[in-house]
Amino acid sequence: MTLPAILFDLDGTLIDSIELILSSARHTFEEWRVRPTDAEWVAGIGTPLVQQLRAYAANDDEVALLLERYRRYQHQHHDRLTRCYDDVPEVIAALADRGHKLAVVTSKASPIAHQSLGFVGLDHFFPVVVGYDDTPRHKPDPEPVRVALSRLGVSPHDAVFVGDSPHDILAGNAADVVTIAALWGPFDRETLAEARPDHFIGCMAELPGVLDRAFGRA
Repeated sequence: MTLPAILFDLDGTLIDSIELILSSARHTFEEWRVRPTDAEWVAGIGTPLVQQLRAYAANDDEVALLLERYRRYQHQHHDRLTRCYDDVPEVIAALADRGHKLAVVTSKASPIAHQSLGFVGLDHFFPVVVGYDDTPRHKPDPEPVRVALSRLGVSPHDAVFVGDSPHDILAGNAADVVTIAALWGPFDRETLAEARPDHFIGCMAELPGVLDRAFGRA
């Protein structure tokens, strides 16, 4: 049996930070000339924050202003509004004990991703974290996935990408890895299905069984 490397998205997959993301956006756009709805902001989760902000800014100076507002609120409220999803710590520990190579592929900036992983106690499981600042192209482009594979020293055929957004699934598919859609994030099954994941899981506890079936252990 091949023991696959497992790449994970962060927000909406390993950690429940969706309210932090939405609250940060609401704060950022207070008294701004145009405000995204929660649904509009959710649609961009999984893509870079700067890219999302640019849609509501007239120039780079405005992007910088909005980014500063967002980051300030995000740092102030990070610990209050960040937690692991159910079963995540136990499943990640079991997968690491089984010998899987693990990585995080996120559109967050790497320092903030490391902060979140450290806060929830997962940082020591992930020697590889590929963030926004690590690649010139970002999900749904496959480059972040390919960088993670290179750092882990594994081929696409020996890896999976677990994510909660269509951007994750599209990036994984384009990188030729097995894609697994997580149904506990902010995107519904119908939206994820349009990206054509190889598998769906309804909770993290289902992941080991899917891996066993997909890679010949069962």
